[in-house]
Amino acid sequence: MTPDIRVQQAAFDPAAESAGLEITGAGAVATFIGLVRGDDGLVALELEHYPGMTEDALRRIAEDAAQRWALSAVTIVHRVGRMVPGERIVFVGAASRHRGAAIDAMHFMIDWLKTDAPFWKREEFADGRSGWVEERADDVEQRRRWSAP
Repeated sequence: MTPDIRVQQAAFDPAAESAGLEITGAGAVATFIGLVRGDDGLVALELEHYPGMTEDALRRIAEDAAQRWALSAVTIVHRVGRMVPGERIVFVGAASRHRGAAIDAMHFMIDWLKTDAPFWKREEFADGRSGWVEERADDVEQRRRWSAP
């Protein structure tokens, strides 16, 4: 299995991405779609990355998932650039013969992506404030549970 990894500015179609995971032998597809939230007057979120390094990190996350679970296919699409509330940021999908593996792998990948993928996020607010997003303790805790034996 070779994971489908893309980092792009363009919007993506979640139905097409999900359909791409529906391959022969897969009995289950689990997906996650992340959206830009509009909390606290947020008007834009800008994501920056280091090309090459980011794709390599996402590929490692997908390959780690494939080592833990018997996966038929994996897709990770992550957007960069300026986005507004309601726009899609990320698609993570896993296909497997059984639902448990697909669901666990999808959850694992999004948890690791939130903490280990090299993206830098800057928020802009309606009142003129802006700033870089700090790592969240909740995200670190979610990732930590996958590290336990």
